[in-house]
Amino acid sequence: MNVYFDPEFDPQTEEMRDMVVQFARRELVGPATADPDEFRRRWQLAGKQGLAGSCVPVDYGGSGLDAVAAAAMMEALGEGGSDTGFAFSMAAHLFAAVMPVVEFGSEQQKNRWLPALCSGQSIAAHAVTEPAAGSDALSLETSALRDGDQYLLNGSKCFITNAPVADLFLVQAATRAGGGFFGLTTFLVPADTHGLTVGRTYDKVGLRGSPMADVRFTDCVVPAAQVLGSEGSGAVVFSTSMKWERTCLFGIYLGVMRRVLDSTIDHVRQREQFGTVVGGFQAVSHRIVDMLARYESARLMLYRSARGIDAGSESSIGPALAKLAVSEAAVQLGLDAIQLRGALGLLDGEAETLLRDALPARIFSGTNEIQKNNIARELRLGSRRRENRR
Repeated sequence: MNVYFDPEFDPQTEEMRDMVVQFARRELVGPATADPDEFRRRWQLAGKQGLAGSCVPVDYGGSGLDAVAAAAMMEALGEGGSDTGFAFSMAAHLFAAVMPVVEFGSEQQKNRWLPALCSGQSIAAHAVTEPAAGSDALSLETSALRDGDQYLLNGSKCFITNAPVADLFLVQAATRAGGGFFGLTTFLVPADTHGLTVGRTYDKVGLRGSPMADVRFTDCVVPAAQVLGSEGSGAVVFSTSMKWERTCLFGIYLGVMRRVLDSTIDHVRQREQFGTVVGGFQAVSHRIVDMLARYESARLMLYRSARGIDAGSESSIGPALAKLAVSEAAVQLGLDAIQLRGALGLLDGEAETLLRDALPARIFSGTNEIQKNNIARELRLGSRRRENRR
């Protein structure tokens, strides 16, 4: 019996989703940590399936999926694959790095970079976070000094997803110190550029299958032709990438939640205590209902946001609410799944893995506190309402 209220996908999206679930179960079972060679092998397989460039127009080697279909694809990756970190890396590549090239790149840039990024031959990373500029993304210290037809980049980035394996970096740097919204510029920087160095891979608590490291730029020469968009448009590029990421990436967690919720329901139906299955205890059954309600509510909110993207909505409220709902639901569902398993929940398994992988979701793509700030600002809660006067 299917207890879920599935969105009304078109037949093509439904078929694609089923295919991705089966592909992930078959091919994307990976090691607990990000082994570079194994990671690259699975990445190329995913590229051949069209996952690495799913939202990219067909003319540049992609599949041309819209936001709803992209979210469904990510949900399928989370449901079918046991390595949430790998799916996270794929989403960071696609939504934070590739889609900005699609939306802001020149024809020359698109033709140069997108085919390899779509095929799985190349991996992209978005380098924005710095030691002193996490939530405050407009206060970057990495600088880009114009010198004729090139720029000189200097500075450092931290917590950069895919950095250890990336072939191309989208780098946010300050072209005008203290310039605020119009002081940032986005650069396309190949990993083999002189002066670009990648630090050691982080050993993380969650999303262990996703490689992450610091990146440093020391007198790194970048041609002006590799500016993405125009000088001063970096904040717009960043905001657009976050719109995609805060919606579609979080489809991964919907898939993982569904998988863990299914196994938790099976567990409480089979586990017996005091001569009866524990699912018959009200304390257990009510917790299952709460888990289902959180999952369904978050899912509805995410697909509502995805439909907004497809409709051309400029509002940041939908993506922010989707990010909030899914990340908080995933953390609580992980806690509930562990509690309902008792001591078994403390052993290595999908319940404790969900919790470890879900905790970072409240931080990346802008912390949940920042999302609330964004929503409050768009609601203009700090502005006094003008009285209508005759």
